[in-house]
Amino acid sequence: MFVDAAEWFRHRSFDYRQFSDLEALGRRKGELGLTVSVVLPCRNVADTVGQIVDEIHAVNERSSANGGEPLVDQILAVDADSADGTAEVAASRGAEVYSENELLSHYGGAHGKGDAMWRSLSVARGDLVMYVDADTKDFRPQLVYGILGPVLHVPEVRYVKAAYRRPFKSYETVEQDGGGRVTELSAKPLFNLFYPELTGFVQPLAGEFVADKELFCSIPFLTGYAVETGIMIDVLKRVGLGAMAQVDLGTRQNRHQHLRDLSRMSYAVLRAVARRLR
Repeated sequence: MFVDAAEWFRHRSFDYRQFSDLEALGRRKGELGLTVSVVLPCRNVADTVGQIVDEIHAVNERSSANGGEPLVDQILAVDADSADGTAEVAASRGAEVYSENELLSHYGGAHGKGDAMWRSLSVARGDLVMYVDADTKDFRPQLVYGILGPVLHVPEVRYVKAAYRRPFKSYETVEQDGGGRVTELSAKPLFNLFYPELTGFVQPLAGEFVADKELFCSIPFLTGYAVETGIMIDVLKRVGLGAMAQVDLGTRQNRHQHLRDLSRMSYAVLRAVARRLR
């Protein structure tokens, strides 16, 4: 459908403000007869998960006013048996909470974030499934409605990815585009070399994205940090670039990882691409 990534970028890149009329978005969802599940993969995020669940409820209140529908029908917190009370906080705010190790337990214990995300499909009831990172500080409503906008309004779109700026904070210093080091040093160069169709995506490793459940159930999920990389490549192969889109959500601030952890993440991304190439 699209000749190159630049043409795709012009036609499949959106801004969250295009979908800021939440009542209209709720009515559109009702007209389509779709349901939405939001999945929060959780590991020791008691300090952030409660505010995220509260914000999703607030979005529902706005979208259901004057004849609209709640944008989110189910909020799932899939917890890695966190020791900091994450599960209790999420449940107290009204989320459905599951231990990732108890979901599909006949496969054994879960092996990281990607495995937990895949297992969540066994309890997600929505026609659309949205994944949202649970460690986001200052969570904003556009992380919910912005990502849903294109999939509700553009019939050809089946997969939508978040795009944003990631500031890097170090003591009192803030670099406005200093975050996302694994993205810039590993993911993007690999895509440039091996999957140039995907180079228009601003944040290929973003943890916020949505697709229809049927699509997610048709592809494998890598178990660890590289789950987003594998999903993007597999979605591209399954439905093509024209069915993929991204939405600019402004700025997002989440936890920064230590250099040792970034090294492991980079290796996981490299390994994911190598496995897909094989």
